[in-house]
Amino acid sequence: MPTITHLTVHDIRFPTSLALDGSDALNRSPDYSATYVVLTTDAGDGIEGHGLTFTTGRGNELCVAAVESLAPFVLGQRLEAIQADQAVFWLELVSDGQLRWVGPEKGVIHLATAAIVNAIWDLLAKRAGLPLWKFLAEMPPEEIVQAIPFRHITDALRPGDALEILKRGLDGRAVREAELRRSGYPAYTTSSGWLGYSDEKIRGLARSAVAAGWTHFKLKVGGNLDDDVRRARILREEIGDDRHLMVDANQAWDVDEAIEAMQALAPFRPVWIEEPTSPDDILGHARIARALEPLGIAVATGEHCHNRVMFKQLFQARAISYCQLDACRLGGVNEALAVLLLAAKFEVPVCPHAGGVGLCEYVQHLAMFDFIGVSRSLEGRVIEYVDHLHEHFVDPVRMRAGRYLVPDTPGYSITMRPESLARYAFPNGGAWTGVGEVA
Repeated sequence: MPTITHLTVHDIRFPTSLALDGSDALNRSPDYSATYVVLTTDAGDGIEGHGLTFTTGRGNELCVAAVESLAPFVLGQRLEAIQADQAVFWLELVSDGQLRWVGPEKGVIHLATAAIVNAIWDLLAKRAGLPLWKFLAEMPPEEIVQAIPFRHITDALRPGDALEILKRGLDGRAVREAELRRSGYPAYTTSSGWLGYSDEKIRGLARSAVAAGWTHFKLKVGGNLDDDVRRARILREEIGDDRHLMVDANQAWDVDEAIEAMQALAPFRPVWIEEPTSPDDILGHARIARALEPLGIAVATGEHCHNRVMFKQLFQARAISYCQLDACRLGGVNEALAVLLLAAKFEVPVCPHAGGVGLCEYVQHLAMFDFIGVSRSLEGRVIEYVDHLHEHFVDPVRMRAGRYLVPDTPGYSITMRPESLARYAFPNGGAWTGVGEVA
């Protein structure tokens, strides 16, 4: 196999704050952005590995610098050596005695790790001529186990446990793949419920989504509680009693405040409250979960869950009923595999966080592999969907009646169009020239 010879990183930003797309309780006017990595090799076949990590504007330059700091650990690596023992490579990447100090395995340095690691998996899947979900589904269970970093989680999941789960996943694999190809993977939309949208816009978008076949809707809350109640009433009126409503506070509340707010929102029958408090407060999530259980409201979190260790503790504490892993917050595919298997062991459905830039493209692969090879179930499982920025990707997600259709193009679906890379490069791309940062 070839050797990685070049790593290029781009600062890509989209001025989404102009229309308040993506607005929530703590991120009032984000500019959705990507630290975008391209890996090239000496193979001479033109196949590149593409990966990104998602940010919301300012700070993207920090991720770019972190990628540049990690580049020496990737350049000169032979793909064959990486593929032979992926966990060893991953642990070496996150374990430098000096760079580790600015983590460890969290924050900017871990976001940068994800961009690089995901680019490597994109490269491997492209060279195999398979979409990533299929590449993972066809890997022998022993190879998947060898790709997982078990450090710090063996008290909850040992390699033998993971191997047993994956071997069970071999039974009926073709049937589940056929089901995905026939019906797609269920999704929910956040596009109708951004915090900065007017009541009229929420009504109009919800009606359009219902007409398009959507059955699951998410509303951003965590601002003024009276406004939250009014907006929840509007959305419930528009989607009717038979469709599902979820709410997302984006970390806005303290623990007691979250419980009180959800008591006020309970009449609208939300399936879950997402990120009700600080993403680091595992015991707080557990207390909220216990308080809301009599109301029939579950707790979900994960998009700011730094690593597999935090998920391990959330599962052990029974603090969440839905695992919302993020393809970029975690350290790439290797760590995502660890979380999928932890969730399977603790019987917590995985409903990945998406939206952003490229996150929908990413997590469809993880969710589909989870169904085919790990959980073997779609019960209680939905992938988030947001309907913007997909046009910038060569292989964008495809939706039908509120379901993700199976991607068949080789790779991780994250290759961005060259014209988009040029136009939205910050600060000198055409979309930014003379504008500067919007928010």
